[in-house]
Amino acid sequence: CLGIITVLYVMITWWRDIIREAAFEGQHTSAVQDGLRLGMILFIVSEVMFFFAFFWAFFTSSLAPVFNIGGVWPPAGLEVISPWGLPLLNTVLLLSSGATVTWAHHAIVGGLKREAQTGLYLTLTFAIYFTTFQFLEYIEAPFSMSDGVYGSTFFMATGFHGFHVLIGTIFLA
Repeated sequence: CLGIITVLYVMITWWRDIIREAAFEGQHTSAVQDGLRLGMILFIVSEVMFFFAFFWAFFTSSLAPVFNIGGVWPPAGLEVISPWGLPLLNTVLLLSSGATVTWAHHAIVGGLKREAQTGLYLTLTFAIYFTTFQFLEYIEAPFSMSDGVYGSTFFMATGFHGFHVLIGTIFLA
């Protein structure tokens, strides 16, 4: 609990200082702006590599299943979640939230406060529904993290993605 409070405090004060320096003090020279931009690019690249590793593990296991799991994918005797139910709904929610946050961004750039707020509220609504549905999917999943490579790659990839959505939701709120 103390760790979370400390991280939140550091995040809030850091963002406050960045906004203050940029908006009120005019301290963001082109070199500072380039540094912030490069930092964000490196962060995004590291996130892409992080998720690429999970997809690599999943596709390696699914395209060349080993003898340990019966040589088939999904592993023999494992009931899987249908992609046409809740996973499809969550995909639609994520794509919709991407569209609404883009709408909010363009409204902010255009100085349209009401549209920006509407886009942001819709994005937050979609994100909250996504997180809730993912939690329900985890509760109802017919397999667990300990069910070999299928369960571990599923829960690690979707769990970290859900965590990213949750953090993004908190940031936007």
